[in-house]
Amino acid sequence: MAWAGPGAVASGLTAAWWWQLRDWAPGATEVTVPWTRSRRCPPDVVMRRGNLDLVDLVLVRGLPVTALPLTVLDAAAALGNDSGRPLVDRALQQRVSFGQLHAAYCRSFGRHGTPWLGRVLRQAADGACSQAERVTHRLLREARIDGWVVNHLVVLSGLEYWIDLAFVERRLAIEIDGWAWHSDVERFARDRRRQNALVLAGWTVLRFTWHDLTSRPQVVVAQIMTALRS
Repeated sequence: MAWAGPGAVASGLTAAWWWQLRDWAPGATEVTVPWTRSRRCPPDVVMRRGNLDLVDLVLVRGLPVTALPLTVLDAAAALGNDSGRPLVDRALQQRVSFGQLHAAYCRSFGRHGTPWLGRVLRQAADGACSQAERVTHRLLREARIDGWVVNHLVVLSGLEYWIDLAFVERRLAIEIDGWAWHSDVERFARDRRRQNALVLAGWTVLRFTWHDLTSRPQVVVAQIMTALRS
């Protein structure tokens, strides 16, 4: 990126690949340069102009790139609804805090996709860890099912277990298998150990996938209601 001059940083999907948020590199290199920069860019480069805050400029393995929170936002905006929302959810679970994302959003207001990102962040602020969990919350509210809490802590034999959504008095645990990160081997094993411990302690555990929530939501609601009546 030497041709771009001082202040130029890799951004967007290029920065996302450099931060290892994505498994494949974009076809064209994306670069953000200061507003005053007027030079032409190579044909395989997408150049955007904008004056970034110093906190949004970092070095990653020797390359100037946008900081992780801004990279998440830019990449999500570029990917759109189907892939951008899961990327934000995955980053919130594994890499950044909501406060960091919101601060980056406020600093970069006016960049590409900020109205859509604002809606995504408002949804993320409701305490759900993933888009799949937010869908579950909506289904329960629409069915007028109450008495549940989010991210409930249970301590069994000195070990802490978090339940995605719990009806505590009924000892009913709802576990949501949302997006790609639930297929991680370590997470899979940990989830199963937690489920076994809860069942042995007298909890009923229902698990639902993203496909369940979006393709047959009426079945999800019916099974939860049946468990609550049991």
